Amino acid sequence: MELGLAGRRALVTGAGKGIGRCTVQALHAAGARVVAVSRTREDLDSLVRECPGVEAVCVDLGDWEATERALGGMGPVDLLVNNAAVALLQPFLEVTKEACDRSFEVNLRAVIQVSQMVARSLIARGAPGAIVNLSSQASQRALPDHSIYCSTKAALDMLTKMMALELGPHKIRVNAVNPTVVLTPMGQANWSDPHKAKAMLDRIPLGRFAEVENVVDTILFLLSDRSGMTTGSTVPVDGGFLAT
Repeated sequence: MELGLAGRRALVTGAGKGIGRCTVQALHAAGARVVAVSRTREDLDSLVRECPGVEAVCVDLGDWEATERALGGMGPVDLLVNNAAVALLQPFLEVTKEACDRSFEVNLRAVIQVSQMVARSLIARGAPGAIVNLSSQASQRALPDHSIYCSTKAALDMLTKMMALELGPHKIRVNAVNPTVVLTPMGQANWSDPHKAKAMLDRIPLGRFAEVENVVDTILFLLSDRSGMTTGSTVPVDGGFLAT
C-alpha cells in the first residue's frame, strides 16, 4: 500500500531508541524528511549515520524552556509522532513527587507543547496535518506498580480526543496508538522473567507480545492519507489484551 509520505516533513520525539528510532527509519525509507528529537546525543549521532539527511535535535522535552529554544525555529512540519515517554514504576504508597513531576512533564506536558508548535504552524500555513501520540494499553488497564504511568497514558488518551476535537476544523487529525508490551531491547529486558511474562501473555488472546514493526506500521498508516477519516481514535496494538 502506497502511503504517500514522500516529501513530507515529520518530527519524531523519543527518536533515539525503540519505537521512536524505528519510526524514524521507516519514515526515512518512505521518503519523508525527518526531524529526530532525543535527549541522548550518542543515539542521535548513530541514527544520522544510519539515515543520512535526518535532522537531529538534542533536548530534554521535560524542560519547557529548553524545548521552546530547540524547536521554536524548526520550520514547517506536516506530521508529528509524540513518542517520548518515561516509565517510572513505583508501588502506589511509594510514589514520589519527583516521579509524578517527571512523568507528567514528559508523558503529557511535552506532548501539549510540541503539538501546539506543530499545530500553530500548520494552521498559519493553512495546511493539513496528522499527529500520532504513543499511548499504551496501560491507559485502560490497571497494572501493578504503574500508578503514575497508567495515569499519564490515560490522560494522553483524553488529550488525543480533545486535540482531535479542536484541531479537526483545521484539517489536523490526531490519533493515539496503544501497544501492549513491545519487544524493543528495553521490552525484552523488562519482560525476560518467564513468570512475569506468562502473567501478561495469559491475558493476550494472540499469546504473544508485539514486535516493533507492528507498532510502526500502525503509526505510518495513521500519519498517511489512507487514514483520512480517522481522528480522535485510540488504536490498540495489543493482540486482543483490551478485549478481555
